[in-house]
Amino acid sequence: MLRNKEIRRFAGLFLLLTVAAGAAGLVLFGPAGGVWTAVLAASYGAAFFVFTKKRYERIADLSGQIDQVLHGQDRLCVSGEEEGELSILQSEIRKMTLRLREQNAELQKEKERLADSLADIAHQIRTPLTSVNLILSLLENDPGEERRLALLREEEELLARVDGLITSLLKLSRLDAGIVIFQKVPVEVSGLIRVSLQPFLISMDLHDISVQTEIPEHVCIQGDPDWLSQAVQNLIKNCVESIGDHGRIEIVCEDTPLFTELRIHDSGAGFAQEDLSHLFDRFYRGKSEKSSGYGIGLALGKSVITGQGGTITARNHPDGGAVFLIRFPV
Repeated sequence: MLRNKEIRRFAGLFLLLTVAAGAAGLVLFGPAGGVWTAVLAASYGAAFFVFTKKRYERIADLSGQIDQVLHGQDRLCVSGEEEGELSILQSEIRKMTLRLREQNAELQKEKERLADSLADIAHQIRTPLTSVNLILSLLENDPGEERRLALLREEEELLARVDGLITSLLKLSRLDAGIVIFQKVPVEVSGLIRVSLQPFLISMDLHDISVQTEIPEHVCIQGDPDWLSQAVQNLIKNCVESIGDHGRIEIVCEDTPLFTELRIHDSGAGFAQEDLSHLFDRFYRGKSEKSSGYGIGLALGKSVITGQGGTITARNHPDGGAVFLIRFPV
């Protein structure tokens, strides 16, 4: 205690007051009065010293427990205090401990999600690369020219899928890191849909998939044209892959005073009920054995749209098929 500068100062002050009180008592009331005055002053000083000592011990205890919290302990045992200052300090420490506990729980969840994501990424990349190694082994056996060309085409498709997966993952990581700065320019919806459909025209023609659009002229949304095109392409890709041959895709835009709505409806089987709440989860590929892809496209599309102030939902249409609903505020 006496190592504390403040305590030494108070001890010296009370010693001087005791001596001064004893001297004053001696002068005013004689020897007996001087002794009693000195005893009373010393008693008061001793009581104050004990009280202060307990306060400092309590503060030291709180300091030690805070140090434990900072070194990983997520629970703090703090007894009730009736004093004003220590009561306030106790309340703040409890709040701090609660916040640290919540942050620790979130960090643990994020750590688990990261571990799961890394495992999924490794699996998603390993699967096509395993197929590529198998194709290379078959090519070493010098197959016929027709078989060789078929294997090379298959290998090219697998490598393109891996490249697409890595590109999507890099885009997602940039979005998560917050380093993407979206442009905020008027984007005409009709032009956005035309650009988004372009990569699928040959495939849709081969599979006899028709596209019907109802988009008013000169309707615009505010956003980044390149990123929005990427998001819409991912939705259209999901539709093309799910409807198969002789399917139909309807794209309708509605402009209201509150928002601009883009609705993409396909003629496929729709979503399984158990998949609806997980459609935009990363690496979620659905319960169906027919599910293809890597479970990245819809997650990326949602990140792009919500990152620019929009919303996206998915549901089954009453008349059949899946519906993606995108809204941007006016």
